[in-house]
Amino acid sequence: MAKQRSRGKPPRRRDRKGAGGSGRRKPCQHCRDKIDQVDYKDVAMLRRFVSDKGKIRSRRITGACRRHQSQLSRAVKRARELALLPYVHDGREEGRRGG
Repeated sequence: MAKQRSRGKPPRRRDRKGAGGSGRRKPCQHCRDKIDQVDYKDVAMLRRFVSDKGKIRSRRITGACRRHQSQLSRAVKRARELALLPYVHDGREEGRRGG
């Protein structure tokens, strides 16, 4: 005999632990400033979208839209190729001396 399902409310899947925030995404900074093209020579701006280890941050972290995130990643890769940005963090601490 088949097991009958209850016809009441469906069971809750998972409780979101520590889920703070309103759930709204922050607007894309480039769209808000009406920037059409991301410039690879603007190293100060690109550094904000790269982690301290040298990885490109994701859209979820940066808040960029899909179009500008792909332009950002392309600009970071171009700036790395021209030695404007490092590929990886060198691993040394700034305040430490020695060798």
